[in-house]
Amino acid sequence: MKKNPYTLVFGKEPAQTISRAAQSVEVTEMFSETPSPQQVYMITGLRGMGKTVFMTEIAAELEADNRWVVVELSSSSDLLRDFAAHLASEDAFARIFQKAKINLSFFGIGLEVSGTVPITNIQVALTKMLESLGRQGKRILVCIDEVIITEHMIEFASIFQIFIRQNLPVYLLMTGLYENINNLRNEKNLTFLYRAPRIELKPLNIGIISENYKRNFNLNDENALLMARLTKGYSFAFQVMGYFTWRYDGDYEKALPEVKAYLDDYVYDKIWSELSGKDRRLCYGVAKSKTGKAKEIKEIVSLADNVYSPYRDRLLKRGVLTSTEHGYVAFTLPFFDEYVIRNYVEHNAL
Repeated sequence: MKKNPYTLVFGKEPAQTISRAAQSVEVTEMFSETPSPQQVYMITGLRGMGKTVFMTEIAAELEADNRWVVVELSSSSDLLRDFAAHLASEDAFARIFQKAKINLSFFGIGLEVSGTVPITNIQVALTKMLESLGRQGKRILVCIDEVIITEHMIEFASIFQIFIRQNLPVYLLMTGLYENINNLRNEKNLTFLYRAPRIELKPLNIGIISENYKRNFNLNDENALLMARLTKGYSFAFQVMGYFTWRYDGDYEKALPEVKAYLDDYVYDKIWSELSGKDRRLCYGVAKSKTGKAKEIKEIVSLADNVYSPYRDRLLKRGVLTSTEHGYVAFTLPFFDEYVIRNYVEHNAL
C-alpha cells in the first residue's frame, strides 16, 4: 500500500506542497545579492497557513550553497548565547575562532584559547565570530519560528540591529502571528524591524491544489476543483483534506466529517480562544449572514458602525476575515462558519 503523501503534523515539510515561488524568490534574491538590499524578513499569517514550511524551504535553498550557514533559534531561550554556542559547535568554525584567538570559555561554551583572556561580553564575542566568518566568505541565516516577545528576544533584535549597521554577514527570518510580529515591531529602539519587509502568507492557489488532488486521487476536473475549493486555499486544510481523503480511497465527501473535526480540534479551538468577546460576536454575524454584506452583519449582531469597523479591521489583519469586495467580508478558513455557530455563546461575547 502506498504511503499517504499528506501530513497532519504542524511545521513538518510534507511530501505534497504547493510552492510560493514568487515570495520565496524575493527573499533568496534579496539575501544573496552583494551588498544585500535586505537582511531581515518577517513572515506572518494565520496558524496553519504554512509559515514554518515556507521558512524551512528558503533556509534549505540557501543552505545548499556552502557559503550559507543556517542557525535555528527559539525566541523563548537566551538567543545571543545560543547563537554563539551554535556557531562554536561547528568544528570548522571552532578552528576559525581559535585561530582568531576568540576565547569563549567565560560563557561555558567550551571554546578556550590558551594564553588569551576570555571575552566576557556576548555582543563582543559574536561580533568577533561573525567578522571571522565573514572573512571566510560565509553568510549566516538566523531562523526564529513563532516569535513571541521576551526580554531575550528584544535584546537579540536590538543587538542584531547593530550587527547589520556594522555590515556583518547576518540575515534574519522570523515567523509569527500578526499580533506577535506587530508587537515586536512596535517595541521602542527596534525601528529597523518596523522598516523590514513583512510577507503575509495568503491562501494557496486553488487551481494548483485542484491539479494536485486530480493527480493523487485520479479525479476528473470538476470533482478535483470542487474538492480544492472546499479548502479555501488554507494550507493546513489542503493537507488535512488530502490526508483523510487518501484514507477513504479518494472519496472526499466521506472524509469531510473527519476533516472538519480535525480542523476544529487542532486549529479552530486555538484561534477561537484567542479572540475577544466582540471579535467572536462579529464572527457570529459573519457566520449567520447570507451575503457577507456589512449592513446585514451589523443588523444580525446589533453592532454600531464605530464598533463594527475596528473589530472587522482586527480580524482582517489577523487573517481570519478577507474583504471580498468593498463592504463585504468572508471567512478565510474553510468550515469556520459552522464552527462559529456551534461554539458562539452570546453572554460571553458582549
